Amino acid sequence: MTRRSAPLGRLALGALGIAAVVAVWEAYKALAPDTGVVIGDTTVLPRSTDTAMPHVWDMISRLSDPVIGIGGDTMWQTVLDGGLFTLRIAALGWIIGVVVGFGLALVMQRFTIAEAAVLPWIVLSQTVPLIAIAPLVRRWGSQITIGGFEWQSEHSVAVIAAYLAFFPVAVGVLRGLKAPDATHVDLMHTYGIGWWRTLFSLRLPASVPFLIPALRLAAASAVIGTVVAEVSIGLRGGVGRLIIEYAQSASSDPAKPWAPIFAAIAVGLVAAAFVGLLGLALKSYRRSEIPV
Repeated sequence: MTRRSAPLGRLALGALGIAAVVAVWEAYKALAPDTGVVIGDTTVLPRSTDTAMPHVWDMISRLSDPVIGIGGDTMWQTVLDGGLFTLRIAALGWIIGVVVGFGLALVMQRFTIAEAAVLPWIVLSQTVPLIAIAPLVRRWGSQITIGGFEWQSEHSVAVIAAYLAFFPVAVGVLRGLKAPDATHVDLMHTYGIGWWRTLFSLRLPASVPFLIPALRLAAASAVIGTVVAEVSIGLRGGVGRLIIEYAQSASSDPAKPWAPIFAAIAVGLVAAAFVGLLGLALKSYRRSEIPV
């Protein structure tokens, strides 16, 4: 596959993957029993009724109908607004997470004792339940007063998103900064080149193949953190809250709860696409990732 045809090939594979998911969904709905697949007393696969698993075309057609009754905004307009709201907060959290993770990686690479002291705590931080700390972040944030600045619930959600996003950046960038061969680093030392110039001339370019995947994972983590935090603290306007609200109508309108789920997937794809554009801008440093 040539470099020009590689993007088209990836798009084709992505479309094929979506088609495969739709085919598996409809095949299971057509062949599985209404009660699901039960082994003993345990249900291992879900029920295939219209309430539990609406047809794909029903979920898609529901997007063009009003949210409630007749008139008013259509479903796709509501979930689009919610998706943009969630995307904006996730982007802010991603930026904060990237800055914090990048700074931690630089400190840990510069000082070996800092890596030994900080890295275990960075790993440990990801074991804390997100749902548990979201209300705490909101409570602590509401007590912050800096001049005319007023802390909003959106800021708490952004902090939660950054909390998930900084981890892959810190680990990935640290690994990338250590990627240069020892001979190249020794050559820099031989010529008396300091740490900062070595960082910009050698370590940062060498870290790009590790940085892009870390940024992509951080973007996905920021979206997940935003959606979960919206649910945890009850922030309205985003897809997280829409998922909870629409789930209450699942029995009477089974296709409705899937609309914000599709919006959440779209937000994640947009975030990943943005990182992909960054990867294209840095493609000269990513020779090991470019297909031949």
